[in-house]
Amino acid sequence: MSLDTLLLDAWFMLPLLALLCGVLALAPLGAQVLARGVVFIDLAVAQAAAAAALWVGAAMEHADWLTTHGLAVAGALACAGVVAWVSRRWPAQREALIGLLYVAGASIALLGARQDPHGRERMAELLAADVLWAHTPQVAVLAGCAALVLLLGRRLTRDVVFFPVFAVVTSLAVPVLGLFLVFATLIAPALWQRSGVAPWRAWGGAVLACALGLGASWAWDAPSGACVALALASYGALSALRHSARLSEPPATGPG
Repeated sequence: MSLDTLLLDAWFMLPLLALLCGVLALAPLGAQVLARGVVFIDLAVAQAAAAAALWVGAAMEHADWLTTHGLAVAGALACAGVVAWVSRRWPAQREALIGLLYVAGASIALLGARQDPHGRERMAELLAADVLWAHTPQVAVLAGCAALVLLLGRRLTRDVVFFPVFAVVTSLAVPVLGLFLVFATLIAPALWQRSGVAPWRAWGGAVLACALGLGASWAWDAPSGACVALALASYGALSALRHSARLSEPPATGPG
């Protein structure tokens, strides 16, 4: 094996590891999202984090990492709190109201981006980040998020645990993966779990889809975030075929 191949393999390990940690951190949360029937929460909360980060960039010329991410987490926590309250107060209208929260967050983000000379570029990065350039500290943050989510396990079924953890994890994942990829990572493996696939198999399929998307990005010299998000979206859509197949199976009959 040539030195160039070894260097390429080593360089590819970081984005692959980032995607693996992203799946492990987000997929269990996605299962809870579907169980609660609040699919728009990930878009709304992630958009709130992105809006906060954009306004930090507009207000401070050289904002440090801690300030930017701290306020992004605060924005996500505030939005998650509103979502939790809306879900309890108006359960029948919760999806519509959460969708409006997403629109409000996106509009605030656009206004913030206009105040920053580099706002358009930053907004594009937050929507579809280039995972190929993930850095070691970013991967370490995602690994910490994955460890936290897996450690909590069944405690995530409790609202008092789920909503703040969801806010923190998604707000930290968006700068690394981008909003589109975060949404796809939450929903695609959760759809496979809902179709009857064991969690670890559903997550493994998501990791494989991420690897295929990353490989396509490299082969075609295309944006990695968009390629991986498309691969995950396709993977999630395939779960509908399995679900249809299960519904068409004849019911099991007991002994006559």
